[in-house]
Amino acid sequence: MAERSSVFDMIGPVMIGPSSSHTAGVVRIARAAIRVLGDQPEEAEITFYNSFAQTYEGHGSDRAIIAGLLDFKTDDKRIKKSLDHAKEKGLKYTFKSVGNASTFHPNTIRLVLKSGNKEVEVIGESRGGGVIRITEVNGFTAGFSANLHTIIITADDRPGSIAFIADVISQDGCNIATMSVSRKGKNDIACQVLEMDSGLRPLTIEYLNSLNWVHNLIYIPNID
Repeated sequence: MAERSSVFDMIGPVMIGPSSSHTAGVVRIARAAIRVLGDQPEEAEITFYNSFAQTYEGHGSDRAIIAGLLDFKTDDKRIKKSLDHAKEKGLKYTFKSVGNASTFHPNTIRLVLKSGNKEVEVIGESRGGGVIRITEVNGFTAGFSANLHTIIITADDRPGSIAFIADVISQDGCNIATMSVSRKGKNDIACQVLEMDSGLRPLTIEYLNSLNWVHNLIYIPNID
């Protein structure tokens, strides 16, 4: 099904910076990534692809991505000096660039974040107007926008698991807007990503996380 954009997507968000693709979208990708990590990162490896690789310094994407890793919002005036704030917070980071990755969207960023013994890899696209798409999480296809409440469940690939999780969520009064499933192989590990119109209760999250066939659960409330 074709993706649709609203007039608000075209106008873009309230933000700091010259370009919604290079600043607002980049900030939101980073803010989504730190919620996947579930913590403030101590180290970050940041790779800019394609057009981002050529322009990330001049258009402020370097400051924007660090601002997002510090959980600054898109209209936060501290974005302009985010590199200084990162130094104060002890955030270590490296920038890399890959100018010709034909399989990636023109404005793609890969983040590898570490905190203690936790490490995650997130790939996101900035699509203009502050609109983003998180395409991969830890090697699994994701495909969520962070505009809705999102749950990412890594679990055993067992019969009935998708229907079971959907039923539990529906019992919490949540309407599922989108759902995607990817897996390493048949009867191996699967990753379910569900976007919902409303949030889940802590009790529901705790229950799903307690299932012996669920390996990991990440809950991301909508990101403004």
